Amino acid sequence: MATTKWVLDPMHSEVQFKIKHLVISTVTGSFKKFEGSVETEGDTFEGATVEFALDVDSIDTNQEQRDGHLKSAEFFDAEKYPKISFKSTSLEKVDDEDYKLNGDLTIKDVTKPVSLDVEFGGTATDFYGNLKAGFEIKGKINRKEFGLVWDGVTEAGSIVLGEDVKLTINVQFAKQA
Repeated sequence: MATTKWVLDPMHSEVQFKIKHLVISTVTGSFKKFEGSVETEGDTFEGATVEFALDVDSIDTNQEQRDGHLKSAEFFDAEKYPKISFKSTSLEKVDDEDYKLNGDLTIKDVTKPVSLDVEFGGTATDFYGNLKAGFEIKGKINRKEFGLVWDGVTEAGSIVLGEDVKLTINVQFAKQA
């Protein structure tokens, strides 16, 4: 069976995260620069190999001072660890639209297994004749498990930042000839 490579189309993709702030509201952020690829055997995505990398320096929470803090050594340490990476260990079909994506996520110098839910949006051909495949990937990680342990406490004793980070990734991949 022939291997098919699909490459991420950054123009039609986005990577977002949400985290609780002061336990009462949610801050949403995104990464503006990322890359990824999928390798499939045959015509299905089941069993595909998925690789993904985020450029830490491209983090954007719509607040420059906060972004600077997130890039600092207290959080992601972008200078020392410029990339967050993911490499799949399995992609299993649950039903026609849903898959379970398992793999190793590396943040800073910590690599841990994660499990993500994938919804397959289907395939379509764009104006230029390129075959595209769309996916929505959702999951949740505990930031402290990946060495993002900074904690702030307000004068009143409220925790500034939650531990769980919700991930929502909408991606389009272009089939390579």
